Amino acid sequence: MSVSTPHLSAPALASLPTHVAIIMDGNGRWAKQRHLPRIEGHRVGVESVRAVVRAAGELGIKYLTLYAFSVENWTRPKDEVDMLMKYLARYLKNEIGELNRNNVSLEVIGQIYRLPEFVQEQLGKTRAALAKNNGLTLILALSYGGRTELVEAVRSIATQVRAGALEPAEINEQVIGQHLYTRNYPDPDLLIRTSGELRISNFLLWQISYAEFVVTPTLWPDFRKPQFYAALEEYTQRHRRFGAV
Repeated sequence: MSVSTPHLSAPALASLPTHVAIIMDGNGRWAKQRHLPRIEGHRVGVESVRAVVRAAGELGIKYLTLYAFSVENWTRPKDEVDMLMKYLARYLKNEIGELNRNNVSLEVIGQIYRLPEFVQEQLGKTRAALAKNNGLTLILALSYGGRTELVEAVRSIATQVRAGALEPAEINEQVIGQHLYTRNYPDPDLLIRTSGELRISNFLLWQISYAEFVVTPTLWPDFRKPQFYAALEEYTQRHRRFGAV
């Protein structure tokens, strides 16, 4: 039986988002449904990352932010966290060729200092190896929390005020934005959450104020190009009013 190649409609291709953010959820449930260790869901989930990154690059989407590891994830069992860190370092090393072929650069947001040293080292090597690429910018949210990001931004602004470099009356949305991890990137246009859960999970709390949400019941290890295209199609059928009529 032949399998049709997924494609986007002409209207969708004409109005793609500039920045897509994804909460990659459901690895553990995917594994549990198959009576497999949780870590197997994370392993297969890497294949979904590869598929979505490739699809986003092919479409000319400029930014893709993936919620890869939250500050709350540090509370998971140590053996699971340790294996996740090993998978992360392996992905960062093994995907350099694939990402280079697809003209993808790499950025990272979050409390990177909390990551194991071997992961930080590989992050630096991978970012350097991809630095000349100018297609898709892949942003990994690692040891990331939206509330933590805002707390750090407030502390930085307060330090400037105390030093006399900034007046309280000068603090506005732009000033706050300049102190966020994401200051160099536009806000997401589309937020996708897999596994059907209806919550934000402390992800990009400031940045998604006007993002369109698409929630799919698909668990992340099963989320590939067809599901990504379906989310993009749904996004392009929305009328974004940004508070206007």
